[in-house]
Amino acid sequence: MIRVFIADDEGPARERLKELLGDIAGEVPTELAGEAANGVEALERLPASGAQVLLLDIRMPGMDGLELARHVTSLENAPAVVFVTAHDKHAVEAFDLNALDYLLKPVRAARLAAALKKAIKDGAPQRESLARAAGGPREYLSVAERNRIVLVPVRDIVFLRAEQKYVTVRTKVREHLIEESLIALEREFTGPDLPYPFVRIHRNCLVARAAIRGFERTGGGEEEAHWQVVLDGVPERLPVSRRQWPTVRELIAERP
Repeated sequence: MIRVFIADDEGPARERLKELLGDIAGEVPTELAGEAANGVEALERLPASGAQVLLLDIRMPGMDGLELARHVTSLENAPAVVFVTAHDKHAVEAFDLNALDYLLKPVRAARLAAALKKAIKDGAPQRESLARAAGGPREYLSVAERNRIVLVPVRDIVFLRAEQKYVTVRTKVREHLIEESLIALEREFTGPDLPYPFVRIHRNCLVARAAIRGFERTGGGEEEAHWQVVLDGVPERLPVSRRQWPTVRELIAERP
């Protein structure tokens, strides 16, 4: 029995998938692990559901399926994911390129059976493949805590700092630890056209540009001087490396 969780914002679409699961029960026995009408609801219910496969609509309001899938990968026993979509040329091309499985609406029973078999064989998708298919930055970072997922809005993050195999996510309120690469986070969250851009100030630290309130100089003369970032809502001062200082100074000077 494959435990299946369904996430789709349209009730009739969820009912259709449940009917199809009944139709293929002789070939692929399944059990409904749960269902949700949006991404946030799915994140609340999915961890305790024991789901092995997530049937996930790509286009959902609030949080789309691609971002939801990226958060789900942080679970200890992350389910395999089969995306469900109306015909979307860009999405289909991206999925073919990155080997992510998808079903086109209206879903057919034979295709659903094949997708479930493949999902159980392949397991949870790779985080890198999901990032490439998404093509844009997340609105949240996800933290797995006691078999639940805590969402941290990117707009609330003050800095990201690499510490051994973890990255510390610092907001004004608290710290979280995530198992992600700082290099990958830099690729995702640095750039001129992002809603909440970050800037690298040190080889192990990214800072939200909007959180920078100024700089303090430490040390002796000009050649020995070092600079620290003053951050909004966080008393800690973070050092700017000599290598990054010219870039940081130039970026901040460009702010309106």
